[in-house]
Amino acid sequence: MRLRPLAVLAATAVVFAAACAGKDDTGSPGPGGDGTTAAPATAGDAGPGASPTTAGDAGPAGKPPRLRATRLASFDQALALAVRAGDDALYVVEKGGRIRALRAGKVDPAPVLDVSGVVSDAYEQGLLGAAFSPDGTLLYVNYTDRAGDTRVVEYPFEGGRAVAASARVVLAVGQPFANHNGGNLVFGPDGFLYVGLGDGGSGGDPGGNAQDLATLLGKLLRIDPRPSGNRPYTVPADNPFAGRAGARGEIWAYGLRNPWRFSFDAGTGALWIGDVGQGEREEISMAAAGSKGGENYGWNRYEGSRPYAGGSAAGLVPPVHDYARDDGNCAVTGGYVYRGERLAALRGRYVFADFCKGEVLALVAGDGGTEATPLGPRIESLASFGEDAARELYALSLTSGLYRLDPG
Repeated sequence: MRLRPLAVLAATAVVFAAACAGKDDTGSPGPGGDGTTAAPATAGDAGPGASPTTAGDAGPAGKPPRLRATRLASFDQALALAVRAGDDALYVVEKGGRIRALRAGKVDPAPVLDVSGVVSDAYEQGLLGAAFSPDGTLLYVNYTDRAGDTRVVEYPFEGGRAVAASARVVLAVGQPFANHNGGNLVFGPDGFLYVGLGDGGSGGDPGGNAQDLATLLGKLLRIDPRPSGNRPYTVPADNPFAGRAGARGEIWAYGLRNPWRFSFDAGTGALWIGDVGQGEREEISMAAAGSKGGENYGWNRYEGSRPYAGGSAAGLVPPVHDYARDDGNCAVTGGYVYRGERLAALRGRYVFADFCKGEVLALVAGDGGTEATPLGPRIESLASFGEDAARELYALSLTSGLYRLDPG
């Protein structure tokens, strides 16, 4: 497969980080964007409120294990990973608009899906997320089109390929600026599709979207993606704002700036969200299993644990962990609570990173809160994590491809 020169990819990664980290509509750094110019960490496979405890099984006591990152394959701006029921392939999303399958250690040269002709991949835009239906018969993707707007599209999946001719638009959302598109898609334990949308971009949420229940921007949505009557999807009747005047029924949670990556703990059902900050704080939030939705994570009244624009935030849920934009940090990359078998001492810990620093970290319970412990690997432009059917963890780099996290 032909790859772009490394220098071009590195430049793309820096622009992507800057867009994540807080910008105005011209693409210049937003207020306090001191972390956006930090040099990315060197890629490699180096070895050697509520708290996670209340979320359910924070993992074994003691020090987390040291890991190494084993590089499996190169991809052109790898951005997300999807797996399919009954299928051993790893499906890697490339920002430019293609999904490629890694089967038996080899990359299939023919894309599973190619929407590069309709995707804009400037700044944070592009093919940003993908998820298979629980039965594996449908593929859903989230991308920004050439107009810069969000599209969630459904494809039948047959013979190892998406049936492009049968594409169906499930959700269309206008984006006022080129950044903060969100883009993640996850099927929850309840079988519904969760869709992450940023606040619409620029800097500081100038439209007040994240706190406005009348818009889908700055929200986590929960839908049944199958049609309902003449509507392309169904709003679950038990969504927290379903049927409420002046509110969008699709909304599950709000007060989010750019929920770039979120996941469900396969052991407890708790929801973990990595929400990219404006210029001071990066945030990880959590909703315990059994939540009825409706959480307000605070943006733009708060940035992480600190006041931002002032004013109240009804039902504010503080982060379980937030950290400063210093020491090379610029944008949180949300990950997973580990529930695999190969890394037993890691089980129950939340694994995440920062896009610019690239250091793989784990959240562990600490006195009075949480602390992030380095696990060893540092991966350049670490844009996303993924897990396979056995719940083993992978990391994806915009510049160097797909890695598996192995015992150090």
